[in-house]
Amino acid sequence: MGKFMYEGAVRADFEDRLLAHLQVVIGNKLRRGEPFYFQWKDDVSTGGGRTSVWLHPRASIVFKFHGGRPPALNRAWLEALMTMANSPTGLYVVPEPPEDALTSESFG
Repeated sequence: MGKFMYEGAVRADFEDRLLAHLQVVIGNKLRRGEPFYFQWKDDVSTGGGRTSVWLHPRASIVFKFHGGRPPALNRAWLEALMTMANSPTGLYVVPEPPEDALTSESFG
């Protein structure tokens, strides 16, 4: 389980594979100077509910991975997550689609 840390105060646990995909999407949005919301459901063990943070290029964000090797990235999942990040509601986790479910959006 990896950790997403925002502004030194908000922390959330995500599987390393998901966290790697979030890092690419968040990095691309912020590199382009595009602020957006990122939201997730909190684990029941931490009280449940939902957390939403406003991500912007000057935000302090840390991605702490449990494992030492970066996982392989699924381009279709990156595109699905980027579609969410570009929506009015902002980025939230969607299920991983099959690798062959690609669209034409670029991530570089």
